[in-house]
Amino acid sequence: MVKYIAKRLVLMILTIFIIASLTFFLMHAIPGSPFNEERGTNETVQANLEEHYHLDEPLFVQYLIYMKSVATFDFGPSIKQPTETVNDLLGRGFPISAELGIVTIVVAVISGIILGVFASLRHNGIIDYLAMAFAVLGISIPNFVLATLLIQKFAVDWEILPAATWSSPAHMILPTIALATGPMAIIARLTRSSMIETLTQDYIKTAHAKGLKPWKIVIKHALKNALMPVVTIMGTLLAGILTGTFVIEKIFAIPGMGKYFVESINQRDYPVIMGTTVFYSAFLIGMLFLVDIAYGVLDPRIKLHKEGGE
Repeated sequence: MVKYIAKRLVLMILTIFIIASLTFFLMHAIPGSPFNEERGTNETVQANLEEHYHLDEPLFVQYLIYMKSVATFDFGPSIKQPTETVNDLLGRGFPISAELGIVTIVVAVISGIILGVFASLRHNGIIDYLAMAFAVLGISIPNFVLATLLIQKFAVDWEILPAATWSSPAHMILPTIALATGPMAIIARLTRSSMIETLTQDYIKTAHAKGLKPWKIVIKHALKNALMPVVTIMGTLLAGILTGTFVIEKIFAIPGMGKYFVESINQRDYPVIMGTTVFYSAFLIGMLFLVDIAYGVLDPRIKLHKEGGE
């Protein structure tokens, strides 16, 4: 286990290094400067600003300075908000984005599993058909389209829920629904298919023959193995939810990382773009690592093999 974790940590660091490098060179491959659109800025002031942010240095020197900031996790001040550092923006925006993401994941996983289990237990029945029709609809509608529909109906037409900002639990409902519907539908379909297959296994038939209660068979024996496909795609779902929050936060005017990331791209704020990209990449890679560890917890048959093993 220690060797496996050490190997994964090395791979994680290498992956973050590659992502950070690609982000840097792609950003600097775009023509122009963050100060090109500044009105009333003469050449002397612009030159001073570029010197302050090391933009007048050779590209390789800028790259070394940037990689040092990545290694120390200190991305310096924002270009467009010089009184704020990138770390300040991360510290203020990420907790809000994380709160939205965690609530979304919890809602998507719990509702998706419940929907999939009920559909599998009523296979080819009306509940199964309704659940899968809802799942197909949830997968088909993009979250930004669903967000617009939710705002129109619940906030504008019916005036039941607030449309924007992030100041009360009520403000969490619409963005959570918009983000969770797609992942919930995917989890429901996977859980249904896996449960249908699992319920036909011999050990389930043996449990029935022993007279165990149906709910105990489903929860204790069938569901644990049926959840393996769900765990397998959790990394992808996490990526979708995390990147999806950028768009949803912009639509609902949520002051999370999505706001800073979108604005930084429009304003060509290099430190914010690169800082948020590296931060989210590191966070996502860490989540994928935890998903791999979860395999062994859910299924003891999965073992860690030595180098050169199967």
